[in-house]
Amino acid sequence: MNPVKGTHSSDPPSAEEPPPTVAPQLRALRHRAALTLESAAAAAGLSPAHLSRLETGRRQPSLPMLLALARIYGTTVSDLLGETVTERDAVVRSAGMEPTRAGGWTYWQAGAAGRGMQSLRVHVPYGAQGDIVRVHPGEEWLYVLQGRLRLRLGDTAHVLEPGDSAHFDSLTPHRIAAADRDGAELLFVHTLLQSPTAALCLGPTTTPGESS
Repeated sequence: MNPVKGTHSSDPPSAEEPPPTVAPQLRALRHRAALTLESAAAAAGLSPAHLSRLETGRRQPSLPMLLALARIYGTTVSDLLGETVTERDAVVRSAGMEPTRAGGWTYWQAGAAGRGMQSLRVHVPYGAQGDIVRVHPGEEWLYVLQGRLRLRLGDTAHVLEPGDSAHFDSLTPHRIAAADRDGAELLFVHTLLQSPTAALCLGPTTTPGESS
């Protein structure tokens, strides 16, 4: 933004510019998510140099950038801005669960943001992301509510029926796909502080030559 002649230092900051605390928060949350500057920038669609300027306060992020980085770091825009959350609701009502669709999946937040674990209800449609292999820090637990789920852990393939569950280290290469054309419904829990949401539900790590 170009300076405007006659603007005094007492003028309120532009609503488009977050407060200075966003720079150290961006860096701290990236470290908390165990992401390098290069990997976080790639996931956000930025260059490493651009993200570095955001983290040092030489550039101010736009709202779309904040939303993208919050999703990558598994947190909220409020957390990125350094706002203190005084109280979190312990109960999440079904009416308050807004669906989010990405990569063919639909998921609903089933717990409060900013916790050490994140809970989701997930619908995995048939054929969506079935060839994506993920490897990242953290742990995952899932429980099949409806339909059948194909789960590959390393070199071992499993078919999970309703009522079956799995709990595994996310550093084990893993792949999730619906086994039936009606898709699968899951309860899904992961360690939020170690694994950004994007790496679990949205961010692909593909392995060439892999097949179902």
